[in-house]
Amino acid sequence: MTSFFSRISSLFGGGDKTPAAPREHAQEIDGFRVVATPMREGAQFRVAGRIEKVDGDTVLVRHFIRADMFTSEDEVVEAIFRKAGQVISQSRGQLFADGAPEGRC
Repeated sequence: MTSFFSRISSLFGGGDKTPAAPREHAQEIDGFRVVATPMREGAQFRVAGRIEKVDGDTVLVRHFIRADMFTSEDEVVEAIFRKAGQVISQSRGQLFADGAPEGRC
């Protein structure tokens, strides 16, 4: 009997209302792999991602989160790649200079 009511409930908007997590998007910028991982906050998306560099058998990663918010996933992904490009160009090779496998930028 319970499954009957749960099916009826799901037809009328019941069930899990957890919003789907945004998809990851990747792009190469100046020899680095940039992965856009926008963070959903209510009806908006926060700029967040990571910059990766392959060093031999090791992948070095720098995570970033910014205050910028956008209403569409497409807009935030574009902003993430733009922001990552700025970080890469401004760091002038110092982004991974400490050799730590993970960090923030």
